[in-house]
Amino acid sequence: MLVLTFQLAVIVLLALAVVLWAVNFPHPSPLARPLLRGKRRWPENQIRSWLASGDFHPGYLRYFYRDPERVAPHGDGLLAPADGLVTGHDCLDGVRYIVIALSFWDMHVQRSPIDGRVRSVVSLGDTHTDGEGRDFAFLRAKICPVQTRIVIDSDIGTVAVRLITSVAARRIEAWVEPGQTIRRGQRIGRILLGSTVVLEVPDAYQCTPALRTHVRAGQTVLVQRRRDGNA
Repeated sequence: MLVLTFQLAVIVLLALAVVLWAVNFPHPSPLARPLLRGKRRWPENQIRSWLASGDFHPGYLRYFYRDPERVAPHGDGLLAPADGLVTGHDCLDGVRYIVIALSFWDMHVQRSPIDGRVRSVVSLGDTHTDGEGRDFAFLRAKICPVQTRIVIDSDIGTVAVRLITSVAARRIEAWVEPGQTIRRGQRIGRILLGSTVVLEVPDAYQCTPALRTHVRAGQTVLVQRRRDGNA
C-alpha cells in the first residue's frame, strides 16, 4: 500500500510538471525558473509582453527590485554608479561621459561613484527613447530624454550621474537631496525597468573597464586615480 501511494504521488507530480510546462510554453515552467539564470528565467519577449499589458509576473518584480548589500572596494577610484554594460566613454567640452546600459536583468539601484556633497538633483527632458543611449549621452539631439541629473561636488571637481529612462522605464526615484553629504558606494536612486546611466567626470580622467565590460554598482572601479589624487 505504501509503495502504491508513493507511485501515485510521483505520477501526480509528473502530471503537474507537464501541465505547468504546457501552460507556460514557450516560456520556462515555474518549476525550472529557480534553476535558471536571469535571461533564461525571464526571457526578453515575455518581459516585453508584460510591458505592453502592464501585468508583470510577481516573481519577476521581486527579481527586478532586488537590492543586495555591497561593500565598496578599498581605494579612492570612482565606482560604477550602475550595473550594466559600458557602451561609451567619449569626451565633449571638457567632460567625459561614461555610458552604462542597463538591461531588464541588471540590478537597478544606483550608487554614488565618489564621496562628496550633492549640489543639485534636477529633472530634465521631454521624451522617452529606446536603446543604449550612446548618442543622447552628449545631448546632441534637440529633444532631451527624460532623466534625473544628480550633481556632486567632490575633491576632483564636479561629478554628475544621469539616470535616464527608456520607453520601457519611464520612472525614476532619486534618494538624495541637495546639500546632502554622500559616501562612495551609497545608494542614490533607482530607475524602474530598462534604462541608461551616464557618469560625467572631468575629461582628464580615463574609464578603466573596456567597452562592453559588465560593471557592478558600488563595486567596479570605473575611473582609477593616480596615487597623488590627480588624473
